[in-house]
Amino acid sequence: MSVEIITKEDLVQTKEEIIQEMKRLVSKQYLGEKRLLKAKEVMKVLGISPGTLQNMRINGTLPYSMVGGLTYYVYEDILKVIERNMKNRLPDDDEEPNVKMHKI
Repeated sequence: MSVEIITKEDLVQTKEEIIQEMKRLVSKQYLGEKRLLKAKEVMKVLGISPGTLQNMRINGTLPYSMVGGLTYYVYEDILKVIERNMKNRLPDDDEEPNVKMHKI
């Protein structure tokens, strides 16, 4: 029976290989595709009720598509809704903050 010693460096290398493989698989899966979510997934992401989601469809807040009686939403559109409704947003790195500083 042979004993093989695994070092911390071996574990770190394995972890990095797994992360790289996961990134490769995810980017390959979604490359050039729009990720579509069903209503239940959207409600979970946004933390909203079915009624609120319906209101967002009706008032045009969130674009959607219906295929065969199922409603689909584009993931990027959900992110846009979140960004549009963000309160107290921090400025981007290249933006000047809209805050006046006063000496104390």
